[in-house]
Amino acid sequence: MGGVISFDDSRLTAMGLFAEAFTGLLAKSHASFAEAGLSDIDFETLIRLARSPGQRLRMSDLAAQTSLSTSGVTRVVDRLEREGLVVRQACATDRRASYAAITQAGTDRLAAVLPRHLADIEEWFTGLLPPEQLDVFLDMLRTIRDAVRPCATAGAEPSAGAPAGAAQES
Repeated sequence: MGGVISFDDSRLTAMGLFAEAFTGLLAKSHASFAEAGLSDIDFETLIRLARSPGQRLRMSDLAAQTSLSTSGVTRVVDRLEREGLVVRQACATDRRASYAAITQAGTDRLAAVLPRHLADIEEWFTGLLPPEQLDVFLDMLRTIRDAVRPCATAGAEPSAGAPAGAAQES
């Protein structure tokens, strides 16, 4: 182990700044979610379903897109289903698989929280960057995301019967 360790390494600075920014953004969003009766993971689950083709995702794809394990996403979907915000749907082509789909009540709950959430995003994130910097930043985030979580866009592609442009990246 012959190298000299530097605590001023820019890689440590990059990781630290990213973690601090992400944690701060989550804290800014938490209050608006709580006012709508949602946890952070409830919101993440509902928004991913709402932005997916057919407003549904296979449970395994939902787990891949969130910070949850397969069993964790099952527990979240169970709770959201009890609240009437999500329903499970059988997969016609694979009996072992099922979909989580957002309900009208789930869409209504999102609609209640989105104006404030979008205002928070504008104030504390996207509005801080000029459009050209934001475009570059989004490209950089996609590059990093695709390297560290290649399955994160699972289920986001429109299915054969979905209208063009139906897939949304979160």
